[in-house]
Amino acid sequence: MAKYPQEWLRQADYDMDTAEYMLSGGRYFYAVFMCHLSIEKALKGLFHDRLSVIPPKTHNLIYLLNKAGIKPPESIGRFVVKLNEASVATRYPENIEKLGKDYTQTIVRDMVARSKEVLGWIKAQF
Repeated sequence: MAKYPQEWLRQADYDMDTAEYMLSGGRYFYAVFMCHLSIEKALKGLFHDRLSVIPPKTHNLIYLLNKAGIKPPESIGRFVVKLNEASVATRYPENIEKLGKDYTQTIVRDMVARSKEVLGWIKAQF
C-alpha cells in the first residue's frame, strides 16, 4: 500500500498527538514509542518525497536518514540516535518496571518536546 508524503506527515502528526496524550496519562514509555513512530513516518514521507519511491519497511531512523541523503543539524542528529536506540526497548520491553525507571515523566517530557522539534525540522525539509 503506497502512501503519499502528505499522508505520512498526517500520520506523523497524529502519532505525535498520541505521544502527548500518553505523556499526560502517565504512559511514559508508550509516549516514547509514539515519538519514534511519528519521526519514522515523517522520515518515510520525506524519503518518498525526495526519492520518489516507497520507503523501506524499517524502523531504523538512522537508516532512513542515510538512505534519503538527509543530514540533520548535530543536535537533531544526536537526538534521533537516542530516539532510535529507545525504539527497541519501548517496542519489545524485557522488564516493564525497569522501563518505568528509565523513562520518568521528566525524561519523557523532554523527549516529546525534542521529538516535536525534530518533526518540525523534517517538515521544513519539504
